[in-house]
Amino acid sequence: MYALLYVMYISAFVDKFALQLLKAPPYSSGLAPCDFWLFPHIKKKLGDKIFENIRERPPSPKTKRLKRAKEKCKGKGKKSYTKTQDNFDAILERFKQEVRISEGKGEICPYQDDNLWRTTSEEKRHLERLHTADYNSARKAAEVHRRARKYAREVIKSGVDLSDLCELNENGTRSLIEANGMEAGIGFPMGVSLNHCAAHYTPSAGDKVVLKEVGVLKVDFGTHVKDRIMDSAFTVTFNPKYDNLVTAVKEATNAGIREAGIDVRLGDIGAVIEEVMTSYEVELDGKTYQVKPIRNLFGHSIDPYIIHAGKSVPIIRNGDSTKMEEGEYFAIETFGSTGKGYVHQDGVCSHYAKVPSATAKSTGVARAKPLLQSINKHFGTLPFCRRYLDRVGESKYLLGLRSLVDSGIVGAYPPLCDVEGSYTAQFEHTILLRPTCKEVLTRGDDY
Repeated sequence: MYALLYVMYISAFVDKFALQLLKAPPYSSGLAPCDFWLFPHIKKKLGDKIFENIRERPPSPKTKRLKRAKEKCKGKGKKSYTKTQDNFDAILERFKQEVRISEGKGEICPYQDDNLWRTTSEEKRHLERLHTADYNSARKAAEVHRRARKYAREVIKSGVDLSDLCELNENGTRSLIEANGMEAGIGFPMGVSLNHCAAHYTPSAGDKVVLKEVGVLKVDFGTHVKDRIMDSAFTVTFNPKYDNLVTAVKEATNAGIREAGIDVRLGDIGAVIEEVMTSYEVELDGKTYQVKPIRNLFGHSIDPYIIHAGKSVPIIRNGDSTKMEEGEYFAIETFGSTGKGYVHQDGVCSHYAKVPSATAKSTGVARAKPLLQSINKHFGTLPFCRRYLDRVGESKYLLGLRSLVDSGIVGAYPPLCDVEGSYTAQFEHTILLRPTCKEVLTRGDDY
C-alpha cells in the first residue's frame, strides 16, 4: 500500500510541475531518478546502523564494522580488523625505513645482432646522458612499485576483502612515493581481477568481494613520478593446481621482453609470446586445458601521463609490421586463459580516464562541468576510479560522469572477462628502449 501511495505522490508531483523525466542512473536501470538523489542521503544517515530497539542508541559505523569483523574472526584463528590494520601499518613502516627510495637501474639487457653497435656508441651514450633526469624519474617510480607490491604480497591472504586490500596498498603506495598531485603518485587504480575476469576490476564503495583459497587473482597497479608511469602486474594463487597457468603467462611475458628491442616488429613479439604460452597445459578437476593467449588483449606503449599510448603489442601472431623505436617505453603484458582466449565487457564500470585528444564541450548536464574540472585537477589523463572521486570529495557525480563518457570526453573501461568458469592469469613489466641498451625498469626479485 505504501509503495502505491509513493508512486501516486511522485506522479502527481511530476505532473503538477511539468518536470522532465530523466533516464535511469548509470549504475542501475531499475532505479527511478528520484531514488538516484534520495538514496545517498538515506545512506549518509542510516549507513551501517541496525535498530534492534527503538530506544537503543545505534552504534557508529566504525564501531559496527569492528564488531562485525571481530564476530567473523572469532574462533577461526584470524586476527581482528584492528589488529590486522596495525600489522599492515607495521609492514608499511618497515618498507619505508629499509633504505631510502633509490633511483637504481632496472635489469639491463644488452642489444644483440644488428643493434650490438649501440652498446659502445659514444653518440648514443651522450644521448642517454641528456635524458638522465627522465630516466631517474622512471626508476624511482619503478622502485616504489617493487616495494609496494612486496607490501601487497604480505597483505594478500585468503579471506581478505578486496576493498581493504586496495585501500591499504594504495595508501601505502602514496606514502612510499610521497604523493604530490601530478608530480608523483599512483599511476592508475589497483586492479584486483578474479578468476575469469582478466582485467579492469577494482572495487567501488560498498562492494564486498572476499578472496578465497580457490581462485586466481590478478594484481595490476601503477606508479608515476613526474610524467613517467610504471605499469606492472602479477598473479597470485593459493592452490598449486594453477601453477602451470601462472608459469605459462610468466614465461610468455619474459619471452616477449627478450624479443623486444629497437626496430623489432610488434607482430614478431606476439608470435614469440603465443608460441611460449600455448606450449603449456593445465589440468583442472580431471580435465586438461591448453593455455591460450587472450587474443584481444595487448601490451602497449606508454607516453607521459598516458598509460595506453599509440602502439599495441599483440600476444598472438598477427603480422603487425609496426616497429619499436629508440627511446620508447612499453608495457610488455600477457594474459593467458583456460577459456576461449577472448574477453568481453562484463559488469559495472569502475575504471575511467580522460581521453587525451578530447575537447571540452557542453554535455547538457550541469554537474558535468565541475566534475571535469576536478578530474583535470586531480588526475589529468591518468586513469581513475569511483573510489578516487570519493577520496577527493566528489559526490553525486554518477550522472555527470555518465554524460562525460557519452560525450567522448572521458573513456570508460569496464571489467574484461572470459567465459564464466574459466581462469585467467597476467604478468607485466615496463621496459625502456634506451639508445645503448634495453632496461626492464620494473624487474624485481619476485618476478
